[in-house]
Amino acid sequence: MDGTVLVADDDRTIRTVLTQALTRAGCKVHATSSLTTLMRWVGEGKGDLVISDVIMPDGNGLEMLPKIGQERPGLPVIVISAQNTIMTAIQAAEAEAYDYLPKPFDLPDLMKRAARALETKRRVGRPRETAPPTGGDTQDDLPLVGRTPQMQALYRLVARVMNADLPVLITGESGTGKSLIARAIHDFSDRRSLPFVIATAADMEGIDGPSALVSRTRGGSILFDEVADLSEEAQGRIVRMLDSFGDNAPRVMATSQSDLMARMEAGQFRHDLFYRLGGVSVAVPSLRERVDDIPLLAEHFLGRTERDGTAPRRLAEEAMDLIRAYSWPGNVRQLEHTIRRLVVTSPEEVITRAEVEAVLGNQPEIEPLVGGGDGEKLSASIAKHLRRYFDLHGGVLPPPGLYARILREVEMPLIEIALDATGGNQAKCADLLGINRNTLRKKITDLDIRVTRRRKLM
Repeated sequence: MDGTVLVADDDRTIRTVLTQALTRAGCKVHATSSLTTLMRWVGEGKGDLVISDVIMPDGNGLEMLPKIGQERPGLPVIVISAQNTIMTAIQAAEAEAYDYLPKPFDLPDLMKRAARALETKRRVGRPRETAPPTGGDTQDDLPLVGRTPQMQALYRLVARVMNADLPVLITGESGTGKSLIARAIHDFSDRRSLPFVIATAADMEGIDGPSALVSRTRGGSILFDEVADLSEEAQGRIVRMLDSFGDNAPRVMATSQSDLMARMEAGQFRHDLFYRLGGVSVAVPSLRERVDDIPLLAEHFLGRTERDGTAPRRLAEEAMDLIRAYSWPGNVRQLEHTIRRLVVTSPEEVITRAEVEAVLGNQPEIEPLVGGGDGEKLSASIAKHLRRYFDLHGGVLPPPGLYARILREVEMPLIEIALDATGGNQAKCADLLGINRNTLRKKITDLDIRVTRRRKLM
């Protein structure tokens, strides 16, 4: 890398680590804990790249982005923030940040993004006529919270597609927040002042139903919630409605917890509607796919109940460990209801592990499989896959060695996902899987699994 990087962060450790890493990479670095100093350097023409925190002692880094754009058009800014909500990602996109990373960030990843920023001059876009809503408690009330890579990727995708005139298909298990994502796309888009209408099956009935729906939307956004549940007749009406759109057409979004591709192949969903809805696909991860976000969400819901007037509550460390280890088949919605129940039933300020066990003891422990049908278990999905595998051989037995091949198919993704969840730490991964570390090493070698250690900066 070659260039001068301006680093602004009130955390001395982060300034030191970034300065050392960037210097070793060949850059010159100016680091400060003050936005005032950063803006002075920018005004003096210093720097080829800015890396800035959001919350600083003397201001908000996001609010400085338009000023940096005015002072130095084309100067890329990478925003880093401990405020790990969709609001931060969207505000960074609206302010035309070059990139956005949550804290704790992956240092090698940040270095790669910095290298790209130094190599590529940012294209300066037109300033937007209106800014996203930032008043009141919007950020606190927005339940789309998470710092895991899965959620950060989701935030970036939402920020990119919110003003694109394309239909959006949002998929994910029940309780993951699909309709919240749709609402966020509308609320932060340039259609935010227009209606957001959730269409029902009744809206598609009758000759005038679809036209009345479009009229009610007035160029805003229409959401078809759980579109797979609509009848074939209603699906056909949606297709004809979409084909009739002219000027001032509303934006169309749909959600589904079913695998629409599988339903289409099974003749249970219209091909023409599937392709009309699939302009952009947004997959919302389950809680099992972002375990590190569970404590963050639990604290968020505890804070929300306190703001609603209940007595302050906090989870004992052992209680939080149990909550983190639970499978949460109902995802974020189930977690929120569980926290609310614990707040009401716990007599003391500190919620114990025993109290959590009592609440979770009456709830399911095995998670549903995405795309496997409503509530289908993992074993049922595997059985369905195996039956299809045998059927594809047309009455002839598959080649010998089936047992080893099937175990390999299951073992490989299990180990890969467990390694990813433990940051590539093989000791932790072996403990998580309940196998000997040497056994894990042998399986990694036999399965040719690539192990990448991730260093997190707190």
